[in-house]
Amino acid sequence: QVQLVESGGGLVQPGGLLRLSCAASGRLFNLYVMGWYRQAPGAERELVAQTTRVDTTKYADSVKGRFTISREKGMSTLYLRMNNMKPEDAAVYYCNVVEFGAHMSWGQGTQVTVSS
Repeated sequence: QVQLVESGGGLVQPGGLLRLSCAASGRLFNLYVMGWYRQAPGAERELVAQTTRVDTTKYADSVKGRFTISREKGMSTLYLRMNNMKPEDAAVYYCNVVEFGAHMSWGQGTQVTVSS
């Protein structure tokens, strides 16, 4: 079992910057994938960015060039640096991990609001 706690959400102006963090605890040795998803009101949850234990990364087209995912080497903390934010980036952001064996865990989510 892996526990995830997100932080860093809040209000940011369009064009601004925000960094999210996700602290992971528990069976970290078994983690293979760590990622960020988001869900806006009335929309489905979507993948934002993902990284793996072997440092491959994947981004949604809508955030490429603006968002950067990174993690601590021991997979204890996951980050998402969000630059040049747009109103359409507003959503609840969720941390997600996948273990070897495909067990998945989610954080409780952190709200991101983009507004002037």
